[in-house]
Amino acid sequence: MHARDDMTFPFEEYERRIGELRQRMQQRLLDAVVITDPENLMYLTDYQTTGYSFFQALVVPLDKEPFMITRKLEATNVHARTWVEIVRPYPDTGDAIQMLLESLREFGLADKYVGYERNSYFFPAYHQDYIRTAFKNGKLLDCFGIVEEGRICKSEAELQIMRKAAAATEAGMQAGFEACAAGVTENEIGAAISSGMFRAGGEPPAVMPYVTSGPRTMIGHATWEGRSVQPGEHIFLEVGGCYRRYHTAMMRTVVLDGLSKSMEKAQERMKLALREIKAAVRPGLTVSDADNLVRDIITENDIGADLITRSGYSIGIAFPPSWDEGYIVSLKQGDSRVMRPGMTFHIIPWMWAVDGNKTCGISDTIYVTDTGCASFFSLDEDFVCKPEHATPPTKRKHSGNGKPASDNDAKEVQTC
Repeated sequence: MHARDDMTFPFEEYERRIGELRQRMQQRLLDAVVITDPENLMYLTDYQTTGYSFFQALVVPLDKEPFMITRKLEATNVHARTWVEIVRPYPDTGDAIQMLLESLREFGLADKYVGYERNSYFFPAYHQDYIRTAFKNGKLLDCFGIVEEGRICKSEAELQIMRKAAAATEAGMQAGFEACAAGVTENEIGAAISSGMFRAGGEPPAVMPYVTSGPRTMIGHATWEGRSVQPGEHIFLEVGGCYRRYHTAMMRTVVLDGLSKSMEKAQERMKLALREIKAAVRPGLTVSDADNLVRDIITENDIGADLITRSGYSIGIAFPPSWDEGYIVSLKQGDSRVMRPGMTFHIIPWMWAVDGNKTCGISDTIYVTDTGCASFFSLDEDFVCKPEHATPPTKRKHSGNGKPASDNDAKEVQTC
């Protein structure tokens, strides 16, 4: 391992992560592991690239120097970003799995017990079939989750990085609030959010912001598609800020009017759910109990809304196609795993189908402490109301000079 001082974390952090991984390898009687998940590669080495659709792997032997298999172009990222000293690159005309097999032989691992991430998105079935057929003298064993066991609880250094991601999240959301107006397109709102995040130091997130308005808020995981926001409508925003591949996320809702009775009830129910779950979260609470608490509050309503998903998920390191770590742990019924200090969750007590045709949301990203939990955010949870955009421009109240009030005449963003 090449000690260096220009990585995301101090070199000692990576030494600890590799050391703890090797302890888990010993417990599973593994001589080496082949790590292919982009998030796990980032966690262990600081390696990142947008070219992860090409095969890449970190091989960690139990008692020898780790080495990487990458596309030749991506080897530059190994040298520029990581502590890894040994790289075996393959050309675009080469065979990545053949290079992996040859490297396992080169470093004396061809007849050993080798773990691999069977459920990794980026170790496809045809690659797994290939290596299983060719790896004749050793034994391949599924070790999926062996790195995630270390990732699930964030260190203080990781929490500090997530606080920088949170600053970008809040800046993007605030910019989104300011951009919401009758007549603007969802694209313009998305552009404002993105600009706000990046100007605040944020980096490209695993997923760009979700921006939907009016009836489009009922479409799951939809985002801007050029629609113009109409007077009196509401806009659903979900923003995931990123810094060094670590993410935090939040949902908020903007209403181009005052609050209807149904939307007021939705707001208060979601705020209650967040208040109660943040009071309940502590080490030892099961994720199932956490989900039930949120779910019971949200589903007890008379406005036709429902919580149709899990109520939260682990969040941290992420590459496209998703910003969450929900495959490691999610808040869902029947899961008896317990919360531990350092765990980080995006809590999402959002409400689908308010009055049958509106989706709105308020959410928070939290971290578990020794005695409870804390939020990464300080942004107000209330819906943002813009009553000056409740009617078409020609019907709006006139300004004092006899001219129609423009968007520039609007008062500061206000919560309902």
